[in-house]
Amino acid sequence: MNVGIGLPIGDPATLLTWAQRADAGPFSTLGLLDRLVYNNPEPLVALAILAGATSRIRVQTEVLLAPLRDTALLAKQAATLDRMTGGRLVLGLGIGGRDDDHQVTGIDQRTRGRRLDEQMAVMRRLWSGEPYGDDIGPIGPAPARFGGPEVLFGGFKPAAIERVARWGDGFIAAAALSWAGGLFDTARRFWKEYDRDGEPRIVAQVNVALGSEGVVHDAQANMHAYYTFTGMADRMVAGMLTTPTEIRDAITGFADLGADEVMLYCYGLDPNQVDRLADVL
Repeated sequence: MNVGIGLPIGDPATLLTWAQRADAGPFSTLGLLDRLVYNNPEPLVALAILAGATSRIRVQTEVLLAPLRDTALLAKQAATLDRMTGGRLVLGLGIGGRDDDHQVTGIDQRTRGRRLDEQMAVMRRLWSGEPYGDDIGPIGPAPARFGGPEVLFGGFKPAAIERVARWGDGFIAAAALSWAGGLFDTARRFWKEYDRDGEPRIVAQVNVALGSEGVVHDAQANMHAYYTFTGMADRMVAGMLTTPTEIRDAITGFADLGADEVMLYCYGLDPNQVDRLADVL
């Protein structure tokens, strides 16, 4: 079982410390959320800097809101980061659900799923070295892996999970242990229906805070602010894991469901949590 760390978004200046400590520890991946109309770092820019400050750990978007971005530019950015990190980029993609993010980019929320499918068709073609169109040539550089970096999709509805089998390499499930198993099974079922080889890579995500009462309260406040728009922030914050036993039990539970990786997502800013989480593992 691989275990990664989801980075806090409240203070970009601290993320180098988080990344370097995680790179020196037992962690597999650094993850970063994406919003546009919010006080968070842009994930591709931030992860590029963190990748340059580390040597082995993967960098992962969780999840990048692809429909908000220009397709050709996104393909070029992802290929560049993947190539320059020697294949350490994992591109987690989703469609997003915030009105303001879509309003400022002029993207119609009603067509965001269809737009993501169209984007994937173009990006897979570009990452394979094919021209953009009849009169427009290829867009490089070539990614580290032919066909593009590893792509994971997040989501809860069947249409979103089906995208894993149609375009992706795996599934990110930001779901509680009690109902994540059904989502995993759905991803595997679509994988077989599309006659894909092997199995999709399954990545679980849980929210954690480990430290003093102040660290936990900081994490809860930041997470609540981030998810206020859902109307379910109180319930989501209540599910945050705050003890070593809870975190170990969650990792074991997701392993029993067949997850390949668990991302421990942190909203509290204290970088000493990296060392505490390493001790838990």
